[in-house]
Amino acid sequence: MERELLLECQRNNRNAQRKIYEKMAGRLYSVCRRYLKNDEDIEEVLADTFYKIFTKISQLQNPDIFEGWARKIAVNECLQKLRSSKALHISLDDEFSGSSDASAENISFEKDMLSLLSFLPEGCRAIFNLFAIEGYPHKEIASMLSISEGTSKSQLNFARKKLQELLGNQNI
Repeated sequence: MERELLLECQRNNRNAQRKIYEKMAGRLYSVCRRYLKNDEDIEEVLADTFYKIFTKISQLQNPDIFEGWARKIAVNECLQKLRSSKALHISLDDEFSGSSDASAENISFEKDMLSLLSFLPEGCRAIFNLFAIEGYPHKEIASMLSISEGTSKSQLNFARKKLQELLGNQNI
């Protein structure tokens, strides 16, 4: 992200904010899509994310880390949404949504992966995303979700097994 654009954004320049929105909206939408299923929830979280970005951008010390900082805000907003909607039930007994014979031929790998992740229960999906995609360690995941490290590890294992089952059924 251009330093000057970020500085203008810190000065509440609406043009700069619009440019940042245009550059980042697609990327942050993809982040939100990994955590949330409902398009309305994604749009709401995305709006909250940009509100937080624009109101807190003056706290950003190093413009070189803007994209990572913005992604972290999006992830935290998604987790907040999951917590507030009580959707973040973490249990190995969660029903595996979707059938095991789901077939998604001739679609891009990214769409296929999003589709596969959508079959996971909310809690497992959140932990899988935080660990495997965002790179958070189990200790930090446990703290973020108010669970034990053991629960984080077992949910990750559960998610991996379900994804392997789906991959086996999709012939990818």
